[in-house]
Amino acid sequence: MRRGGRARGGRATVVLLLMALCGVAGLLGAVPAQAERLKEVASIQGVRTNQLIGYGLMVGLDGTGDQTTQAPFTAQSMKSMLQQLGVQLPPGVTPQLKNSAAVVVTAQLPAFAQPGQLIDVTVSSVGNAKSLRGGTLLLTPLRGVDGEIYAVAQGNVVVGGAGASAGGSKVQINHLSAGRIPNGASVERVVPNQTLQGESIRVELNRTDFSDVQRVTEAINRRIRMTAGGDGRLAVPMDARVVEVPLPRDPARRVGFLAELESMDVALSDAPAKVIVNARTGSVVMNQSVVLAPSAVAHGNLSVTVSSTPVVSQPGAFSGGQTVAGQVSDITVRQEGGAVMMLPKAAQLKDLVRALNTLGATPQDLIAILQALQAAGSLKAEIEII
Repeated sequence: MRRGGRARGGRATVVLLLMALCGVAGLLGAVPAQAERLKEVASIQGVRTNQLIGYGLMVGLDGTGDQTTQAPFTAQSMKSMLQQLGVQLPPGVTPQLKNSAAVVVTAQLPAFAQPGQLIDVTVSSVGNAKSLRGGTLLLTPLRGVDGEIYAVAQGNVVVGGAGASAGGSKVQINHLSAGRIPNGASVERVVPNQTLQGESIRVELNRTDFSDVQRVTEAINRRIRMTAGGDGRLAVPMDARVVEVPLPRDPARRVGFLAELESMDVALSDAPAKVIVNARTGSVVMNQSVVLAPSAVAHGNLSVTVSSTPVVSQPGAFSGGQTVAGQVSDITVRQEGGAVMMLPKAAQLKDLVRALNTLGATPQDLIAILQALQAAGSLKAEIEII
C-alpha cells in the first residue's frame, strides 16, 4: 500500500487483515446477532474425551532409527520384547537399532466408545531417530490416567513430510519425527459414563456470560414446554456458565430429548469488545464490538543506523611497521516528524480500520498506539496479548 507517495511495506500485513475483517463486520453490523445451534456454543457436562498414552517400539525404518549409544532405553525395550517372544540374546550383545525407534503413542478416547471401536493415534519419537517415515508400530497398550489399559495400538505410521541429506547438506519438509495411524487403535475397555442415568444434566456454555446463560435457559424452557420433555420441570441457571436441565423420566426418551436440545437455535448476546495482539508476530485482530471515541494521536518513527567500513593501515616501505586492519563506524540517528492527527469517533469496525490506517503505523507501532488509546479511555475494548 502507498500513502503520501511513500510505500509502507511494514504495515501491509495488519492493513490487509483489518480490511478483511472490516468487510465481514460491515455485513454483520447491519443485522442482528445470528442464532447458533446449542451444540456449537455449549457442551454437556460429563460427555468428554479421555486422554490415553503408551510407550512402544517402531520397526522397519530405513536406517533412520535410534542410535544405541544415545538411546539406551530403546535397546532395553527391544531386548525385553524379544524375550517375551522367546528370543534370548547372548550376554553382552546389544541389538543394532538403526531400523527401530522408541516412541510415545497418544490418543483420545471418545465418550461412549465401545470395545472394538477404532480410533486414531499419534506416534512421536522419544529418542534420536531421524525419521519415522515407513515405520510400523508394534503392539502397544494405551493406558488412562488410572493406569488401566483402554486401547491397543498397532499399524503403519503416516508421516506428512520428507527429507534427504548428503555431504553435510540437509533438506527437510515438515516434521519427520511424528506421525499418525488412522484407525490405529482398538478400544478394549468402556469408560463408565453416568450422564444419562440421573434426573438432570448440566449444559456448560463455552463463554462465561450471565446474559447468554439467561437466553439459553429461556430457549430450553420454551422447547421443554413445547415437547413436555422435562415432565413439567424447567431448566434452572446455576451460574454464569452452567444451566441445569431436567431429563425425561422415561429413559427411552432421553436421547431424543438431548438431540432436540443440541439442534435448537439460540440467539446469544454480542461478544465483548476485544483486541487480540500476538506479540511474537505483530498480528492485531479486533472484533466488531470495538468502539473508538474521538481522540488525537501523534506518531513518529525513530531509527538508528550503524554501518561499519573496513580500513587497512599500510606502513611505508622499509619503515619496519606492520599492516593493521581496522574499521570505521558511522552511526546515524533519524527521527521522522509525527503530526498530531485527529481520530474521529468510530462506532463500527470499518470506521476504526480507516482511522488507524491514516496513522501509517507498522504493526508493532499499532500495538503501542492501541494500548495508549485504551489507557486514555478512547478505545472501548479489552486488549489481550497472546
